Amino acid sequence: MATNSLTETPGHTGDLTEPHPRSAPPGKGRTSPVLTLVAAMLGSALITLDASVVNVALPAIGDALGGGMSGLQWVVDAYTLAFAALMLSTGALSDRIGATRAYAIGITVFTAASVACGLAPSLPVLIGARVVQGMAAAVVLPASLSLVRQAYADAAGRARAVAMWAAGGSVAVALGPVAGGALTTAWDWSGIFFINLPLGAVALLLLLRAPRSQRRPAPLDLPGQALAVVTLTALTFAVIEGGTTGLIALVVAVAGAALFLRTEARQPHPVVPLALFRNRTVAITVAAGAACSIAFYGLVFVFSLFFQQVQGRSALWAGLMFLPMTGLIAVTNVVAGKLAARMGPRVPMLAGQSLAVVGLLLLLFAGASTPSVGVAFLMVPLALGCALTIPPLTSAMMEAVPADRAGLAAGVLNSARQVAGGLGIAAFGGLVAGDFVSGMRVSLLISAGLMAVAGLATLGLRRDR
Repeated sequence: MATNSLTETPGHTGDLTEPHPRSAPPGKGRTSPVLTLVAAMLGSALITLDASVVNVALPAIGDALGGGMSGLQWVVDAYTLAFAALMLSTGALSDRIGATRAYAIGITVFTAASVACGLAPSLPVLIGARVVQGMAAAVVLPASLSLVRQAYADAAGRARAVAMWAAGGSVAVALGPVAGGALTTAWDWSGIFFINLPLGAVALLLLLRAPRSQRRPAPLDLPGQALAVVTLTALTFAVIEGGTTGLIALVVAVAGAALFLRTEARQPHPVVPLALFRNRTVAITVAAGAACSIAFYGLVFVFSLFFQQVQGRSALWAGLMFLPMTGLIAVTNVVAGKLAARMGPRVPMLAGQSLAVVGLLLLLFAGASTPSVGVAFLMVPLALGCALTIPPLTSAMMEAVPADRAGLAAGVLNSARQVAGGLGIAAFGGLVAGDFVSGMRVSLLISAGLMAVAGLATLGLRRDR
């Protein structure tokens, strides 16, 4: 989720009001700011779309490749976890090798991995290709924002371009379920991956008109990054698989977390500066963002299956049922940003969290016989509530840290939210594996409880702007 949307904003150093330190002077006649912006928007939208387009295709994937509920959870979480964990370091990697090169490598690998997903003969192969997709997406996202920033020399033009970049992600969130349903119905589940091939090719062609990026030294915390990957993977495995192997994975996750905290405390340039969390605003906003991600992404996963497996609807119908909720996100993001600027983050955050709780409780009345269109509109308050919450909490976090820490803070916030969304999918998938409707209602209650707790924590934010 970007600073003003439900899409993701990468951790990046610097300030949007200052010229980008890595920009190379554009070559006469060969670079175009507009085409650079379009290339960056396409890459950002592509990886955002891929995070949501898969949900609606999951039943078709399960029918074709098998694997049960846990396998379907891994199809989603393999991408999400690789994306979230590596995003802690890929901003620095983009600095070291140059944003243009990082973007080209990321899009190329992402496109190739998408083709591998579409051709996957088995579920393990598909999951492995999804991991590669997530790794590439983690490279593309910070590089795409860097390309936008370096293409516009003036602060006003740069701010407008970044707003358009973020809006592209919001559109991708809205179109994801519909596109997934349409492609699965018109083609089959592999269509949701093959569509990335022409889109990736267009992004690379547009990149030819982008200015070449300068490289600059940027520290990498490889031990911390490796421990983060191990810990998050083990924790997700424990939640999805359960049983004896799940217990072993949980032990690995706890040990990995302990080593991670010890390593980060000693690193001069940690991927997650623990001192950030001594700031009350940072701690509250990270927790509130994580609660939103669990509720939003966890429930998109659950209701994608609900419409098809419980109500017997087609993939296209299921995708269309998400349009009322996702279509309002971008507009609500803009309203939330204006409210935060006028009255501070606390009030719009509390309003959004309260609306989300009400929406989650209303969804408790949804059942197998409830008209699908009715369920679609019952999901709207949850989406509006999260869309009202995210921009103010992001602004609050950015205001709470020094300017030279803003990029790191953004990376930590968005990684935490991605991880939380993945864990929500893991937990809720396990709950609905038995009696679906009962498990769905328990998932709704858990989400409502987390949002309510986050709302109570939000009361601790300062009242002023």
